[in-house]
Amino acid sequence: MQFSAELRDEVAAGRITMSVRLWQRPQVRVGGRYPVAGSTIEVTSIELVPFSAITAEDVARCGEQDREVLRARAAHSGPVDDDTPVYRIEFKLA
Repeated sequence: MQFSAELRDEVAAGRITMSVRLWQRPQVRVGGRYPVAGSTIEVTSIELVPFSAITAEDVARCGEQDREVLRARAAHSGPVDDDTPVYRIEFKLA
């Protein structure tokens, strides 16, 4: 699972525990382990939800300032509006 350079250390330290992705299909699996900046994360949950279902707590767990920053990061693969289905991925340090 790839993360932007500015997020990698926070993921590796366990301070970021969620990601929101605009994928056609899941690119990770529950129980899968993925290297990040010298650490390993394990995916604990994958859920397909509309972007509008992403909460303020989710935004914080993603390490973002607010929903619009998260929306912009997720939109690198295409436009994200409130009805756009996104993958809400939870993980922990393995």
